[in-house]
Amino acid sequence: MPAAPGQISSTAMVTALKAAAEPTRLRILALLATSALSVKDLTRILGQSQPRLSRHLKLLTEAGLVERAPEGSWVYFHLADGPSSLALEMLSRIDAADPIFVRDRQRAVTVRQERQAEAQSYFAAQAANWDRIRALHVAESEVEAAMRDALPTGKIDLLVDLGTGTGRMLELFADRYTRALGFDLSHAMLAYARSKLDASGIAHAQVRQGDIFDVPLADGVAGAVVLHQILHFLADPPRAIEEAARILEPGGTLILVDFAPHELEFLREQHAHERLGFSDAQIRQWLEAAGLSAVASRHLNPAAGEGSDKLTVSLWTAAKPLGRPAATPAASQLERTP
Repeated sequence: MPAAPGQISSTAMVTALKAAAEPTRLRILALLATSALSVKDLTRILGQSQPRLSRHLKLLTEAGLVERAPEGSWVYFHLADGPSSLALEMLSRIDAADPIFVRDRQRAVTVRQERQAEAQSYFAAQAANWDRIRALHVAESEVEAAMRDALPTGKIDLLVDLGTGTGRMLELFADRYTRALGFDLSHAMLAYARSKLDASGIAHAQVRQGDIFDVPLADGVAGAVVLHQILHFLADPPRAIEEAARILEPGGTLILVDFAPHELEFLREQHAHERLGFSDAQIRQWLEAAGLSAVASRHLNPAAGEGSDKLTVSLWTAAKPLGRPAATPAASQLERTP
């Protein structure tokens, strides 16, 4: 009989306990319980050599307690989806005032602050361009309110944000999901998003490097998928919608936000926009081709009299039809095998 959700076999239990039963590895688990960290981060926090920490991380990974998330030439580590509840149970028994763990937490805060400062510097260099585009359409607060309205009520087990950028969608919906993952190809944007999540204290969301045309998740695992202002950068938008549909569970919700058709060519020439907006008919065709049912569309128009150089923001909601219920994968099987 397969293990019930949240349970692991006795063999896996013994392996995990053996791996955690070492001072440095226990400290690593405590640090990863608060945020994903690289080997470089851990060397600075723990004051140990990279080869030694790499060996510890290898043992924790083999025991299923920790997972690797490659990001360019770097690798970030986070608690694994499966036996992490066991790790968290062990960590909950540790005295929070233990001087060793207090010092580790303080050093981790310093490392995260430095990382955030570096990310802020990158974002500041890009902010002028972003501000110019935001000024072309309705306030972000109005768009975000419409997105929250579009998401069904109730807690979502897993929300996935494709092309997460700054991680804003993970912040926006933080109270609506149990767990969330944001994927992006840009190391700089991931660094910024990670620093934002750390600063906001959002520990139940993570960002990872990943291609939105080949998301490293199994089929049908996400209760909701968000593509916010990303389609217009893509040469092949329908392929991204197909991939979103693949990872969406039956009954799950897809939220698309992008521009309605427009003629602002400078966005293509100066800001790498591949497409100058999308019509309802075009989006509905792509949704149907991906096996999704279009649920609703909403268009947030600029205020009257603002001129023809203003953009309409469109929001489309789709659902994956309910079919034969799929077996719920164990948390540790959320990742798709390459």
